[in-house]
Amino acid sequence: MMPTKVSIFEVGARDGLQNEQPVSTTAKMQLIAELADAGLTRIEAGSFVSPKWVPQMADSAQILQQIPRVKGVTYSALTPNLKGFELALNAGADEVAIFGAASQSFSQKNINCSIEESIERFIPLMEKAKQHNIAVRGYVSCVLGCPYEGKIEVAEVARVSEILYKMGCYEISLGDTIGIGTPTDARRMVQAVSEVVPISQLALHFHDTYGQALANILACLDLGISTFDASVAGLGGCPYAKGASGNLATEDLVYMLHGMGIETNIDLSKLAKAGHNISAVLGRPSGSKVANALK
Repeated sequence: MMPTKVSIFEVGARDGLQNEQPVSTTAKMQLIAELADAGLTRIEAGSFVSPKWVPQMADSAQILQQIPRVKGVTYSALTPNLKGFELALNAGADEVAIFGAASQSFSQKNINCSIEESIERFIPLMEKAKQHNIAVRGYVSCVLGCPYEGKIEVAEVARVSEILYKMGCYEISLGDTIGIGTPTDARRMVQAVSEVVPISQLALHFHDTYGQALANILACLDLGISTFDASVAGLGGCPYAKGASGNLATEDLVYMLHGMGIETNIDLSKLAKAGHNISAVLGRPSGSKVANALK
């Protein structure tokens, strides 16, 4: 059954900007404020991965400490380990996210350890989060394909998702990291994962590298998924495909959902304006087809 309302988890200020040229702290804070003003209530505001690896996110603590908080908005941060969690906690993050992969090769190349080792690292983080009553979201990357291994077995996606869910992640975001999936595969993968994680605890994070993200979301909507990750203005190219677009633009997703009569509580014109503003800072047009059409 199609949902009547969906929740959008906005990743532009973190997953988006970390794959772009660096922008000022002020520009990031303005973007986050404009996203909240447009009606987004779940905003990933920063990342506590070592600035040596992700220099674009070096000011995450400052941003979380200084952004004017809007009532009802959750400001979250990506945390790779206990140290990252402690930094996020001190900076005032409302919730955190951890990330695993459904591909051993991707795990090794991305975080220099196996899937099992990466999960071991999260145990002390999960315990600390529980003590402080901080919700933890789990990302699973490469759910529809890997830049090193190609196709990924749905059983492996389900296995990793179930481990993160049983560890205590309140929601599992399934990421098509290289945007390679097509609708039938996306639907089959979601059906497999929903056998081990309740569908209400699943989110989809589909990249648009091959232009398939909206089609893939549409293929999964009637399965009962009602949370989607997206990035304003399509911020964040795909680091594995030179010149390729990466994230799905939030504006394009909202336009499709509103056209289907599905509520998001997001003001599309304000959202598009936020996207145009940050794109101007980056010195290029918005990566959202809808934002450019509305302009």
